[in-house]
Amino acid sequence: MLQLLDGLFNGVSIGSVLLLAALGLAIVFGLMGVINMAHGELMMLGAYTTFVVQNGFKLLGGPWFELYILFALPLAFIVTALVGLVLEKGVVRYLYGRPLETLLATWGVSLILQQFVRSVNWVLTISIALFCLLFFGGLQLLRTRSNFDQIRNWAIAILLPLSLAIVSLTGVFLSQTYKLAVTRPWFGAQNVDVTAPSWLRGGLPIGAFQLPYARLFIIVLTALCVAGVYLFLLRSPWGLRIRAVTQNRSMSACLGIPTQKVDALTFALGSGLAGVAGCAVSLLGSVGPNTGQNYIVDTFMVVVVGGVGKLVGSVVGAMAIGVASYLIGSGTLALLLAPIQPLADFFTFFATTSMAKVMVFILIVTFLQYRPAGIFPQKGRTVDA
Repeated sequence: MLQLLDGLFNGVSIGSVLLLAALGLAIVFGLMGVINMAHGELMMLGAYTTFVVQNGFKLLGGPWFELYILFALPLAFIVTALVGLVLEKGVVRYLYGRPLETLLATWGVSLILQQFVRSVNWVLTISIALFCLLFFGGLQLLRTRSNFDQIRNWAIAILLPLSLAIVSLTGVFLSQTYKLAVTRPWFGAQNVDVTAPSWLRGGLPIGAFQLPYARLFIIVLTALCVAGVYLFLLRSPWGLRIRAVTQNRSMSACLGIPTQKVDALTFALGSGLAGVAGCAVSLLGSVGPNTGQNYIVDTFMVVVVGGVGKLVGSVVGAMAIGVASYLIGSGTLALLLAPIQPLADFFTFFATTSMAKVMVFILIVTFLQYRPAGIFPQKGRTVDA
């Protein structure tokens, strides 16, 4: 019985990590219908933001280091929300209603973000900031002209190569004059470690086993995020606008709802939640450029199994997948079925992490054959929208 309880707790903790990672995807994919393959990389950016904040608080020393996670969580949300806002305005906005193009574009963005983390240095950072200032600042200044719509294409054709040329010359000048080494990236391809505060180390002893404080923290954080998203979507004016645009975009626009602002806010919110998930994931292990790839498939499975656009479905789906993965992968299920020898031998074969994932995917595919809309399918007008 103790082993079963331990298995259930670990399964719930895994499900909490998956749910926290899937919350942002449930909003972007479930409410907007956008297949964002860069969602895992947004988690990775949140994890690296936590690493940077940790190093900053190490310089302060003393008791300040114990509080760094409380500052890293909102900062990870803000950083990834801003990246998501840029992604929505620069890429996704032009691809609504075209799922294949959106999938390919966001997959390309995910590769760019991975390589950006591997290569980012002072020259690259200054170059990107200068390009944004010249190109987007120039476009913003030209927007004040009454004939901007007529000259927009010409403005882009002139500003883009001019900005790139200035940025390239500036990068060469900085690297040669001020010796800002281009070959020394901030993070590199190797993984980096995030040290948890002392109050998140160890565990809470209950009987013969311990409940790790880090896992308990993630479970509480997930519950707070779910409650926050629920209250935002159902109790706030912008949440009402998001749900209205989700059900009927054309009618919402006719009623005066700024649909483009709603799209940008929704995508930024989903991206920010991915950053919070990355901050939580950094407490469980090292962080690397490929951190997000370990979660992207599982998060999509959570959203699909729970039911697209259903928050409660994501909760149930994450917990079901987390508990099933741990019970099968740890061998707990095989031990419980020991009296039934054929079943015990069958689940013993899958009692590894990789084989357990295969078994869970088989169960998910089988389940979707009978309920393709998930555990909580959409009903009413939402289905037709």
